[in-house]
Parts: sequence; C-alpha cells; structure tokens
Amino acid sequence: MGDGDGLSIGGNHLLHALRRNVDLNILLFNNEVYGLTKGQYSPTSRTGQITPSSPFGSVERPVSPCAFALGAGARFVARSVDTLTQHLPETLKRAHGHRGASFVEIFQNCIVYNDNVFAHFTEKETAAEHQLHVAHGRPLLFGKNASKGLRLKPGRLELEVVTVGDDGVTADELLRHDETDRMLATLLVSLEPPAFPVALGVLYCDPAPSFEASVHGQIAAQREKKPAGGLNALLRQGYTWTVSA
Repeated sequence: MGDGDGLSIGGNHLLHALRRNVDLNILLFNNEVYGLTKGQYSPTSRTGQITPSSPFGSVERPVSPCAFALGAGARFVARSVDTLTQHLPETLKRAHGHRGASFVEIFQNCIVYNDNVFAHFTEKETAAEHQLHVAHGRPLLFGKNASKGLRLKPGRLELEVVTVGDDGVTADELLRHDETDRMLATLLVSLEPPAFPVALGVLYCDPAPSFEASVHGQIAAQREKKPAGGLNALLRQGYTWTVSA
C-alpha cells in the first residue's frame, strides 16, 4: 500500500488489521505524496508542501506511519529505504517470519511529484550521519566512524545525541536497542533530521497470538465441551421460550 492508501483511504482497515493482529505482511511505501494519481498531498506530506490540492501549502501536520502502527497496537514495526539493497531484504525477511501483523514502512522516492524528498538522509554522502541502523541488543550508534550515539537525557524520558569520547562520554552510557520495548520504539520513530538520525530496522517486535490462531483456538476449546444429550440438549440450553396455543 501507499501512504495515502494505508493512512487515509484505507486507514480504518489498517487500524483494525494491526489491533487484531491479523496474520498479514503490511508494506507501506511512503513517498509523502499521492504518487499514483496527480501528486496531491497525502497524510504524510509535510506542513507547507505545495501540491495541486494544496497550492498555497498544506496546513496539516503529517502522520508518522510507524507511530500510527505502534499506537494501533502493532506487534511488529520496522522501517527501511527502497534503495538499501541489503538492509531492505533482511527487514522483509524478519517481517515475513513474524506470525501476526507485521508493519514495514519503506521510504520510497517519487521522481515525478516529490523528487529527492528523502535525499537529506538517503544519499550516500549523508547516509552515515543521518541513518541509525538498529539491531537488538546493540548500542544505538551511527556516524561515519560509529562515534555518535543516543542516550537518555539525565532525569528525562528524552533522547539526545552524544559523541563518544567528548566530555567524558563513554560507550556504556549509550542505549542498547531492545526491540521488545514499545516505549523505546516510540522514541525512535519520533527522531527526525537534522537534529537526529532516522531510525531504520526492526524497531519493535514482541509477538503475540495472531487473530487467526486465537479464533481457531477458541473454536477448538468449544468443540471439547460437548454437551450431554447432543444437539437436542444444545438447542434447549440457555434462553428458551415455550409457545402455547
């Protein structure tokens, strides 16, 4: 699906697929515009973006697809870029192996209506300084020499960028990624350039029984409860009425 398909036209379907944990692989291609029609602004378009449907600039605040997914109760949330030929396949493999609803946001450039909208963090010259590739259990490091990292501000539930070695900062102070931590995932999806890198990879993964598994389990449990007396007794249990002449 596209960002318009998933978050506007089909927003209700996406919401319920995620909260029910339906066994689906959901790939949302985000180019921050309606790229398959006439370039109208979409739910992810930035404030002020000029398009045929917002000639004076959009006055709306954009939706964060991953924040939406987390808020809807998704059990698997990840992000990648369409041009990352090694990172994207590995992310898709993880999503495919997840039982239940897996949500992957893929940043995709629309060369017709919104060209280079993600260039500030996807171009080779800037990628190292503006992309944070997360991996479970590993420190949240980025930068050309992996010298920058993220830590919590003292006494606050807020992330900050630090450079290892500066002002006595050590690697032990950096956060380690825990993909089972929903709060950490929420903090990571809110990071935006230029002050912060864009977090990519599996941001959250905490499996739970899928909708299908729960329904089949419920049916199996009820089949075990065979009522005494067979169908005749079953029809007469619960609320019944006696109709007299």
